[in-house]
Amino acid sequence: MNIQAMMKQAQQLQKDMMKAKKEIDETEYEVTKSFVTIKAKGNKKIESIKIDMESIDGEEIEILQDLIQVAINEIMEKIDKDTESKMGKYTQGMPGLF
Repeated sequence: MNIQAMMKQAQQLQKDMMKAKKEIDETEYEVTKSFVTIKAKGNKKIESIKIDMESIDGEEIEILQDLIQVAINEIMEKIDKDTESKMGKYTQGMPGLF
């Protein structure tokens, strides 16, 4: 394979990677834990946090805080798994690239 063909292949690979990354970044993820619902985009930016206030009383604020933390961590794990699933074919042997 000549250098030009390799460069063209590398450029196409880069283009495909960027397309996949953009798709992930624009995907909306959602996690619900009891009365807390969190939505985030694949770029790990939280879009919304909804709390069903009718389901809790003032004494459950610590539970609410814990649920928010668990839900955020779970949504980040979902994004990481999806990113690894879609980007793994491009980053074989290079963990943590995305």
